[in-house]
Amino acid sequence: MRAILPLLVFAAASCSSVRDAPSLAPRASEGIDPRLPVADTSAATPADPALAAELAPLVSAAHTASGRFEVAIARAEQLAAAAGPRQSDSWVAAQQALSAAVAERYPVTRALADIDALATARVVGGRQLGLADQQAVRDAAAAVGAIDARQAARVAAVQRRLGG
Repeated sequence: MRAILPLLVFAAASCSSVRDAPSLAPRASEGIDPRLPVADTSAATPADPALAAELAPLVSAAHTASGRFEVAIARAEQLAAAAGPRQSDSWVAAQQALSAAVAERYPVTRALADIDALATARVVGGRQLGLADQQAVRDAAAAVGAIDARQAARVAAVQRRLGG
C-alpha cells in the first residue's frame, strides 16, 4: 500500500487543470518583421542645459590658458633658435623656457580630463546621455583637443630643435 500511495498522489496531481497558463496563440509582436529598422527616438531628447553650463567654462579655461601658453612657447622657440650646443648655458635656458611652456599646458590637459569626467560621472550616476548631450561632450572635447594638439606639436618642435 505504501508504494501505491505516491503513485496515486502523482496521478491526481497530473490530472488537475492548470489555471492562468499562458496562451500559445501568436502574440502581436510576433507579427512584426524583425528585419525592419527600429526608429531611433533618442535624437528627440534635448540637450541638458546643466551639462552645457558645466562644459562651457572648461572650454573657456582652455582658450584662456592657450594665450599664456603662446607667450611661453614663443619665448622657448626664440631661445631654442639661439641655443648653443647641448649642455651650454643657452641650451639650458631654452630647456627651462620649454619646461615653463609645458607647465602652461596644464589647464588644457586638465580641461580635457574634466570633460571626460563629466560625461563619465553622469553615466556612472545613472543619468543617460542623450544624443544631444553626447554631441555637446564631443564638441567640447574636440575644441579643447584641437588646442592640445597644437600645443603638443609646438612643444615637440622645440624639443627636436634642442635635440631631445
